[in-house]
Amino acid sequence: MRSFVRTHWEDAYSVIEPQINAQMVHVWPFFTEFHIDVRFLKFGRKRDIRLNRHDYFEILYLQSGEAVYEVQGRRLPMKQGDLFVVGSTQLHRMSSFVRTPVKVAVLYFLPELIRGTEKTGDDIEYLMPFLVQDDGFPHVIPARTGIPAQAFDLMTRAAAELPTKSYRGRLSVKTYLKMILVLLVNHYSAFRGSEDIYIRKQRDFERLAPLFEFIDRNFGEPITVEQAALVVRMSKSNFMRFFKQVTGQPFVAYLNHFRIAKAEVLLTTTDKSIAEVSQEVGFCDQSYFGLVFRSVIGVAPRDFKGRMEKAVAGDH
Repeated sequence: MRSFVRTHWEDAYSVIEPQINAQMVHVWPFFTEFHIDVRFLKFGRKRDIRLNRHDYFEILYLQSGEAVYEVQGRRLPMKQGDLFVVGSTQLHRMSSFVRTPVKVAVLYFLPELIRGTEKTGDDIEYLMPFLVQDDGFPHVIPARTGIPAQAFDLMTRAAAELPTKSYRGRLSVKTYLKMILVLLVNHYSAFRGSEDIYIRKQRDFERLAPLFEFIDRNFGEPITVEQAALVVRMSKSNFMRFFKQVTGQPFVAYLNHFRIAKAEVLLTTTDKSIAEVSQEVGFCDQSYFGLVFRSVIGVAPRDFKGRMEKAVAGDH
């Protein structure tokens, strides 16, 4: 028998984008020390969320619509009823909304919730579908397998218990999560990989961490590829190859996306002119800023600012 929960749909962009930090990490504010959450999000065509990764593991069910999931430079189509599975080392985002409305149920959990203190323990087997994700991993589980519907049912059961501080509630939620993980383990049983993949990718991101911090401090100033390579102590050619391999984006593309995200915040929350915002986020040429902004957001800065002002006025 299916368990139902009253669904509160939240705007995905408003929930996720502000929580993506300079290291391209989405930091989820779990309500309690019980690190699991289920949310119901809706995506729109107007704005794409930046590529990001996160410390938690994610299971996403596409309840309605069609979209494309970008993962490390790959484009993975998703249809209604499909399930998306991603760990903590792959940069990803949902984009290219083919058919709307796009509504999803997402389950976030930290691996420590399942993993025992010993990595050789049996609990780690539950997490293997997340730990072995390489560049060819099949993140999307089609609806026809029947697994997504079963996972969604268990996600709604968990959502009905959350947030919870009681022992019984925690036990129930953890049981639902383990039931989902068993479905995933069985589905991915033929996939060959190793936990070494997970460890290597974590180290790659750690190597780039000083650069992400440098960008966050200096994005308003000119930043060259040569400077970026110097920060991580690599030659220019090796850096360009390494950055694209780790993030799925060329360095200049990443820098532009980062600056445009900062510009969105300024255009939405301040009265600064477009020229002032352009200068503040590191674009000396306002015309070039407009071109990059339109390519990333889909509209010109002036139109974006106008829409945001109307939206704010409509809320009052």
